[in-house]
Amino acid sequence: MYGNIRYAQMLTRTATFTALIAIGGWISITIPFLPLVPFTLQTLFILLAAVVMKRYAVLPVTLYILLGICNLPVFHNGTAGIGVLLGPTGGYIIGFIPAALIAGILLEKEVKFIGIIAIAAASITIYALGTAWLSVSTGIPFVAAAMIGVIPFIPGDMIKGIAALVIGKRIS
Repeated sequence: MYGNIRYAQMLTRTATFTALIAIGGWISITIPFLPLVPFTLQTLFILLAAVVMKRYAVLPVTLYILLGICNLPVFHNGTAGIGVLLGPTGGYIIGFIPAALIAGILLEKEVKFIGIIAIAAASITIYALGTAWLSVSTGIPFVAAAMIGVIPFIPGDMIKGIAALVIGKRIS
């Protein structure tokens, strides 16, 4: 009996967070002087999934990316297809998978400040993979890619991370 309830709960959470991550991608702001990397709410919902689903947050994140690869318009501004992953922001999107897994696993631990550590680890993972791919795909140096795709986003990502922790603790 409880196995069926847990399975249904996992399916429901996976579907809900997949939809929220897609909606977060549609809410996209392109900063005029930084046109390569848009500001979206995807990371808020990925981190929220990690707080609520722990290691299983990797399920909605992977499903979200698979839906985008299958040409469903789930990526930023309703874009879709493998071309998005091969474009300048592809590394950030792929980075969502290990980020969700790392944050989820860390959030299973009962250690002081683990929430902040998990959010920081997830953000660093996304930044590292995203910046590396941004550099490779555009041919710009890694440091320049970090100046474009990391530095301007740190304050907003800190706010999204804290929001995910606060909201996630309340709905878990």
